[in-house]
Amino acid sequence: MNGPDVQVPKNVFYFEVLLYLSLLIDVLSAAFLDRMPDDVTDSAKLALNFIAVVMTLGFVQLVWLAAHRRKNWARMILLVALMLSVASIVTTVGDTGLQFSTFVDIVSTALTALGLSFSFTGDAQGWFRQPER
Repeated sequence: MNGPDVQVPKNVFYFEVLLYLSLLIDVLSAAFLDRMPDDVTDSAKLALNFIAVVMTLGFVQLVWLAAHRRKNWARMILLVALMLSVASIVTTVGDTGLQFSTFVDIVSTALTALGLSFSFTGDAQGWFRQPER
């Protein structure tokens, strides 16, 4: 069953809330922390910001598809994105050390990891096994 009367399992709810919170932190981080190199042109900055907005909206859609439409493939894409985020953080810490912006990324990635762990445990397991109706 789908629709407003369908209750998502508790673990799926936690998954959704934690991933949306992680995305909110990412958006606020992008808005308030200037991470652009000084030698980037204004048009390149605009393009990079546009790509960031599109990617964020794509991740919001993936979370919604996984949580409300039981799309396991969306959950797997989020898992791959988490692995890429971890690799990026490890590389960044190795290159520049731990800075405030990196700490914010670590918090966001930890929330994503926790949320995804909820999507693979408890009452969420059956949610993704049942076909959408």
